[in-house]
Order: sequence, then structure tokens, then C-alpha cells
Amino acid sequence: MNSKIQELTDIIYNEGVAKGQAQANKIVEQAQTQAESILADANRKAAGIVADAEQSAKANADNVSRELKLQSQQVLGALKSEIATVITDRIVSEAVKGFCADQDVFNSFILEIARQWNGAQAPVIATAQAEKLRAYFMAKAKELLDAGLEIRQIGGRQAFFSIQPADGSYKLDFGQQELESWLKSILRDQLVEVLF
Repeated sequence: MNSKIQELTDIIYNEGVAKGQAQANKIVEQAQTQAESILADANRKAAGIVADAEQSAKANADNVSRELKLQSQQVLGALKSEIATVITDRIVSEAVKGFCADQDVFNSFILEIARQWNGAQAPVIATAQAEKLRAYFMAKAKELLDAGLEIRQIGGRQAFFSIQPADGSYKLDFGQQELESWLKSILRDQLVEVLF
């Protein structure tokens, strides 16, 4: 009887172990399936985050590139405008001083304007006079550029550029440090706005 009980106990024990093992295998299998699903979902989300980050970085790079291009065009425009303003101011100031200093020329000019002015419309400078005036100012501009010109401020910002005669034309000269400092002062605010 002891052997029968032992045999019955072994059978129950083995069945319990087998059922427990099957249950454990089933739980492990479900856990692995769930882990794979979680991992696949995490990989999908990570890929989405990476794609979004790449797209955002590309958009920012494009914005910065467009902003730099726009700013460089504005910088070049400001420099050209400042050169023209400096030259015009100096030429006109010197010309007006010279013109006003010669009392006979000044008086004849005023008389000519007074003769033409009838009160209804402004006096007109004749084509021949305009061409002489243009030639005079162009000659003065050439004299000014031939002597060399320095620009110390552009658009309210400190800068150092010089224009010197070179081989029949003119050379714009500036130091790397001056250009770098000037560009930084102009571009910094725009870059901060685009980046942040």
C-alpha cells in the first residue's frame, strides 16, 4: 500500500510539475511576445522621434541658410549705400563750399534761377547744365576715391573699410577681424531668433 501511495503521489507530483512547467512556459512565451511588442513599439517611436528631429534640424538649417543669405545681401547693400553716401556727402559738401565761395558764379546761378521761376513751377536745369554738373561731380568722386577713402561706421555700427586706387580701379580693403566683428553684430540677433 505504501508503494501504491508513493506511486499515486509521484503521478500527482509529476502531473503538477508538468502542468506548472506548461504554465511557466506559457507565461514566459507571453512575456517574450509582450517584450517583443514593447520593443517594436519603442523602436517605431524612436524612429519617429529621430525622423522628427532630422526634419526639424533640416528646417532650422534651411532657415539659418536663408537668413544668412538675406543678411549677407542686406550687409552688402548697406556697405554699398554707405560708400555712396560718404562719397556723395563729401563731394556735395566740397562742391557747395567751392560754389558758394565764388560769389560771381553763385550770384549768376541765383539770377538764372530767379529768371526761370515764375511761381507756378520749379526752375529747370537745362540738359547741357545737367551734363556739366554730372561731369563735375564724377570728377570730384574720382578725385576723392583716388585719394583713398575710409569708412568707420555703417548703419550706425562701427566698421573699418577703406577704398584705395589699384590698377586703374578701386580696391575695397578691410581686416578679417573688423569684418568678423561687424558681421557678428549684425547677424547675432537674427541667428538667435531663428535658432531659439
